[in-house]
Amino acid sequence: MRRLLCLLLLLASAAFAAPPAFTPVTPGKTLNFPADLGAHPSFKTEWWYATGWLSTASGAKLGFQITFFRSATGHDRANPSAFAPTQIIIGHAALADARRGKLLHVQRSTRAGLGLAWAREGDTDVGLDQWRLQRLPDGRYQASVRDAELSYDLIFSPTQPRLLQGQQGYSQKGPRPEHASYYYSEPQLRVSGSVVQGKTRETVSGDAWLDHEWSSTALDPKAAGWDWVGANLDDGSALMAFQIRALSGGKLWAHAVRRRADGRSEAYGPDQVSFTPSSTWTSPRTQARYPVATGLSLGKDSWQLRPLMPDQELDARRSTGAVYWEGAVRLEQNGKPAGHGYLEMTGYARQMQL
Repeated sequence: MRRLLCLLLLLASAAFAAPPAFTPVTPGKTLNFPADLGAHPSFKTEWWYATGWLSTASGAKLGFQITFFRSATGHDRANPSAFAPTQIIIGHAALADARRGKLLHVQRSTRAGLGLAWAREGDTDVGLDQWRLQRLPDGRYQASVRDAELSYDLIFSPTQPRLLQGQQGYSQKGPRPEHASYYYSEPQLRVSGSVVQGKTRETVSGDAWLDHEWSSTALDPKAAGWDWVGANLDDGSALMAFQIRALSGGKLWAHAVRRRADGRSEAYGPDQVSFTPSSTWTSPRTQARYPVATGLSLGKDSWQLRPLMPDQELDARRSTGAVYWEGAVRLEQNGKPAGHGYLEMTGYARQMQL
């Protein structure tokens, strides 16, 4: 009886133990490569996000997304059990094909461990089952996704230096400095490989944008969600812009950067960044209304963002719990083609929670 009572007390104390503290994001940190290319398990949330445009041999234009998320749970990270769900790994893959007219999306999630899912420290290597993103010894990235509906085998080759977002990688996401992430991008990646839809394989080439971001308290509780765009411009420059939208309406925070092909960068503060919707699309599945075409203004410069197709809503309620619009867009400036990239819009179906 005494032994049983001790066991019950031990289980109760574990159940009510304080959750582990996550490492905060603070300004002034110097990102260290290649170590910071890998995972940061002491932070709550992390993702490696690859998006881009591909061309098939027949000339069709495709938008693609391959994302790996790592999420730390409230379980004790000191637990030595291989079954302890201290880290969750989630994978998303999506294809925007105007010939189909609707986003094709597959997703997976599981706990890290047992050799089935991982996010390794020291360099980029994250995967689950037959999905994987890793940096090769020569500096290129290899992405592999195996699914019955959609598969990718792609190589990303860097053509430019990494772009440190915000203040040398410290990217503030709200008026308070603790709402921030560590964030860098790899724009203008050259892509080659293949895409399989069902049983149809197509050889593809194109360009991509890779984001790696990690944080513990990125969003202000007053935030509804965000609008973000990462674009490879035709002149060789790279453009990233985002705004955090407030629950009460309007803009809570914003930031943008444009790095020209010669390496010169221009940063834009909250008052210099604006997204102005010009056309909306309402999802027949969730009834969320998204501004799928929008004007983007950075200081005196402006672009018009137009979607490859309207229906690029991604329903990830089986993995991350979110519903959002993540889609391929073309950029125009003064009525002329200027580049292409990806537009992400969260918090339109419901408040975004990380």
